[in-house]
Amino acid sequence: MQELIYDLLKNRISDLKDELKGDDAWSCYFTEVTAFITDVIEVYESVKTGLYDKLPAAEKKAFIDRLYRNIVPAGYDKSFLNPDVATAHFGTDIGRVLSAIYAELVSMISYAYESDIYSLVIRLGLFLELYGAYEAEKLDGNEIAAEEILAIYKDYAFDHSKDMTDHSAESLYCKDNGVAGRIIENADLTDTSYLYDYGEYISDNEIKTAEYLASLPTEDIESMASVYVEGYIKGFEVTGKDVSIKNLTEVRYCLGFERVVKKAAELFKNHGLDVSLRRSEPSFVAGRKLVKVGYFSTIANKQFEADHENDRVLFFDKKMLEHRLTCFKNSLEERKIQTSGFGGPAVIEVFGEKPTELAVKQSVIKPDDEMNKLFAEYTVRSVDILNEYVKGEERSFTIIAFPTPAIGKDFEAIFKETVRLNTLDYTLYRDIQQTITDSLDKADYVMIKGRNGNETDLKINLWKLKDPAKETIFENCVADVNIPVGEVFTSPVLEGSEGLLHVKNVYLNEMPFKDLRLRFKDGKVTDYSCENYPDKKDNEEYIKKYLLFSHKTLPIGEFAIGTNTTAYMMMKRYNLESVMPILIAEKTGPHFALGDTCYSHEEDMVTYNPDGKAIVARENSISAQRNDKPTEAYFGCHTDITIEYDELDRLYGVSASGEEINIIRDGRFVLKGTEELNKELDNE
Repeated sequence: MQELIYDLLKNRISDLKDELKGDDAWSCYFTEVTAFITDVIEVYESVKTGLYDKLPAAEKKAFIDRLYRNIVPAGYDKSFLNPDVATAHFGTDIGRVLSAIYAELVSMISYAYESDIYSLVIRLGLFLELYGAYEAEKLDGNEIAAEEILAIYKDYAFDHSKDMTDHSAESLYCKDNGVAGRIIENADLTDTSYLYDYGEYISDNEIKTAEYLASLPTEDIESMASVYVEGYIKGFEVTGKDVSIKNLTEVRYCLGFERVVKKAAELFKNHGLDVSLRRSEPSFVAGRKLVKVGYFSTIANKQFEADHENDRVLFFDKKMLEHRLTCFKNSLEERKIQTSGFGGPAVIEVFGEKPTELAVKQSVIKPDDEMNKLFAEYTVRSVDILNEYVKGEERSFTIIAFPTPAIGKDFEAIFKETVRLNTLDYTLYRDIQQTITDSLDKADYVMIKGRNGNETDLKINLWKLKDPAKETIFENCVADVNIPVGEVFTSPVLEGSEGLLHVKNVYLNEMPFKDLRLRFKDGKVTDYSCENYPDKKDNEEYIKKYLLFSHKTLPIGEFAIGTNTTAYMMMKRYNLESVMPILIAEKTGPHFALGDTCYSHEEDMVTYNPDGKAIVARENSISAQRNDKPTEAYFGCHTDITIEYDELDRLYGVSASGEEINIIRDGRFVLKGTEELNKELDNE
């Protein structure tokens, strides 16, 4: 049936090429989109028939280049994909919706390479419904109204919500890995042409990454994969969770790392775990974001991604919220056997790409406060639903990071340094960090003060121990879920935590922040600013979107002290401050997380440090509402912000009697038993 519908829609697209004439805005829009869809159809049929597999790499690359020609910056500046262009031709109301519909059609690239005929059919239907409505009004001598176009888009989003949530659940919880699985299992990973089989944008970054990994000896690949997999297994062990009841983990990675992924899949299998390989969401209606979750490649154009992140404003309302949540719950319920076996993600992060300055556009759709409340409610309630089927007390995760060639001429040296970083002696750090946790268990609160232009002056209130012989405030974090080793962390007491957090330059959630200032009262953000743009309002909107995630405020969900001075010196040696991933950067000084605590949805599960003491600081006054007011207990985000050692004047605890417990002074560890950490710093 789908093949028949597809053929009818394909033939109608073919007819459009002959019908569309003229140089008015509507003709130009439909001509551009029709040309794109024609290219998608050609790729789909080439993949479906097996002809694509036989093409030389140059021809596969030509296909990719054609499909992304209006997405890459040079093409985007002139394309109706760009809201600036669309609104200039059609006005704000019509232009925004037409640009959003076109952006949704971009997802067809992924579905063509996956031979997913159903996902192609519903999007072909969306486009042809739009064209049919336009033609009907034109025949009557009218212009199509913005309301009619918007209704088409909204109906599409509503009617296919179940299909989209089913597609997402199927790709994650059911082991059918599509294109990625076939590549990992069957491709010659020494021939980088396999990268063009994904249907993702392929840059020199992916090609050079694959070439470099292909050049490494097998034992190096095995070592990298082993650290990654063992970190995942340790994550279960140290939290007292039973990995034997799980049979599936999701592997997230950047294209080019297939040799590591293939070996990791073999090692996971040894632990009774299959892997799922999920493409990062290609559909804006389904939830495509600038920050990718799944497997992904270098983003072809971050401006395109950012311009359309909020397209859902066009169709999202209370009715859609309830409908989406119902669809999500039903999708998980239908797969509850599979979800019960899901152990959580194992993530390979990458770093090296230089920060991108995004333009502030008036043409872009922006949520108002009411819409932001709906988004926040959806996030919290969807996480609650997820936890019914993938229980927090049973799952774990791990994250490891590697550089890519985008980092520059020192790529190979930095890669080797990072591998060394990921395999540091965790017992050394465990023992040093135990000294820190023992000392801070005596503190009532902690003070953090900046230097060298850093204006931080912040008080963090700590949990009060009832039985110090058996309880502890800070978790002693070794190399398991967060690789590399090197931090102690806690959930602060919000009440009494206050002051200014300032970082001069930081890269958070894929975005750069200059002179970021956050003021806190009772542990919550009360004021914020940065210097990314000349206009104060633009900076506030930037922070609200990429750091507060549209919430009016967020609490300090975590306070930690990073101890990995080796990572810090690597960052300084190669000037990596602007590209270092938070996974490593958080280990290079004290850091503060905005949002949920590290124990989100697991507050009632007791965990222990290596010394056997129970970690009691697992909640705050917000997450404590989880039973009575679950929608107000969580925010669905957690962003770490680090102050580097060279910007740190003092970090010290203060006991109830007023005694100061010095941990760091003038950027050096001064607590007795932590001197080993200064050896790397003293080689500066």
